[in-house]
Order: sequence, then C-alpha cells, then structure tokens
Amino acid sequence: MSRTRIALVFSAAVVLTTGACAPQPGSTTSAAPSSGVSTAPTCAVDGLALHEKGRLTIATDSPAYSPWFEDNTPSNGKGFESAVAYAVAEKLGFEKDQVKWVVEPFAHSYAPGAKNFDFDINQISITPQRAQAVDFSSSYYKADQAILTLDNSKFANATSLAAFKDAKVGVQVATTSYQAVLDQLKPSQQPSVFNTTNDEVNALRNGQIDAIVTDLPTVFYLAGAELDNAKIVGQFGYAGGTPEEFGLLLSKGSKLTPCVNKALDAIKADGTLSKLTSQWLSASANVPALKP
Repeated sequence: MSRTRIALVFSAAVVLTTGACAPQPGSTTSAAPSSGVSTAPTCAVDGLALHEKGRLTIATDSPAYSPWFEDNTPSNGKGFESAVAYAVAEKLGFEKDQVKWVVEPFAHSYAPGAKNFDFDINQISITPQRAQAVDFSSSYYKADQAILTLDNSKFANATSLAAFKDAKVGVQVATTSYQAVLDQLKPSQQPSVFNTTNDEVNALRNGQIDAIVTDLPTVFYLAGAELDNAKIVGQFGYAGGTPEEFGLLLSKGSKLTPCVNKALDAIKADGTLSKLTSQWLSASANVPALKP
C-alpha cells in the first residue's frame, strides 16, 4: 500500500475465491458474516436504511493505497476496492454521483458505536472478535500473508517460516499480520509495529527490521513500486492454512447488511467480481508457499 499506483501482478493461487491485511492482535480465526437483522427489509433504494437519504456513503482510510485504490482517490472507480464498491453501489441502485466517500481510519472502523457511513471497504478481515462490534458482509476477497525482505538480506532465500525465528519483523498496527507473525513465524522477539505501510518500508530500507509481513497484493505493490531491491520470499496461510477473508464493514445490526450481501451475491454471480479481481489483482506470479 502506498502513494505510487500501478497495476499489480498477483498469484492466481490466492485470487478469487473471491488476502492483510487485517485483524487486531488476539484474533486467530475467521468469523461467519453477520446476517444483520432477522427480517430482510426491502432492497429498493427508497427503502434502504441509509446514513444519508438518497446517497450511499462509503468509507475507507487515507491514504488509500494501490492496488486497492488508485491515485489516493477512492471516488475515481480505479483500484480493486474502489471498483468493487461502485459495483455494489450499482446493484443497490445508485448512480456513481450518488456515492459519497468519507475517511475512516482502519483501526477505528471496527470499534463499537455509531458509524458515519453505510459501509467501509478497506481490506478489513472478518474475525469473530470484530464481528462482536460490527456487521460484516459476505467475503469479497481472500488472501494469504506474505513476507518481503531486501534482496541482499540473509533471509532473502529462506524457504521456511522457522527461518525467520530470529528476524526483526515489521507489521502494521491493528492488522491480522501481527497475530499471523506470532502464530506462524513464532519469532524470538516481538514484531515491530508501525502506524503505516510507509513507516514499515522506511524501517526496512534503514535496516531497522529484516522483513515486512502483510497481505500478498500489498507485498506485490511494495516490491514493484516502493522498493528497488525487494524480494518476495513467499506466502503462508494465516489460520491453519486458510486464506483470510475481506468483508464490507457495517454498523452492528445494520438493516443494510442483507441488501449489501444480495448485491455482492449478484456481482459474484454475473462474473463482475471475478473480472475486477483479474483486472486489478492478478496477472501471473508464482510465489512459493513457505513451509513451517
């Protein structure tokens, strides 16, 4: 994730069943999406329970990084998550000019309480812990974690997770990568936690850390756009080998949740989601799976 935007390559093996970033420390399993309310409301535009009447308000973080968004401009429809958001909006009955974007910091999105948006799209992994405070849609994307080093690092040719036991590993705050490192790499020292991906990249450049762990699409972006001498060492599953699932986030008990799920089902059924995944997140790349 960062400011320069490029169309990325991504491993076909992890593309759609449509991988984080995401969940805070302590989360180790995927949660079943919330079903919202027990009685399905009408999904006609004039019957939707919206934050602002006649307008669909969508949230994401700022900066909004590639390949999820392009040019730090969620409203341009470019980048995987921007495109998915507009595809969902269209199925809900909204024109592009009826969509409003607001900023919601990643770590605040799944906090309990009222929301100033209808749904948030920001590589937010579905976990049981988060689902206690918010609703999640069904999954729109799955991804593994991946490890990035510099190509001259002593860890650059590692073939196992165990090889990183004594490495200094960096992760972004409040992401599932933190727990993935603890559970899968089992490092001898605590991971270094950074506020942003840019901070992680600078720490890697400066030798403060040996490796970055985050979702595979973001690792491809960092290797292709942010670092000239990066090496993608490999990928690994977070929860017993199961890829993480990203979901749209809504307020707890939102009456909009069933309608959002219906819209997601529609873009899966008509091939739109698969097309967007291929357009923005895949081409071809063989990233080895790291052994324990």
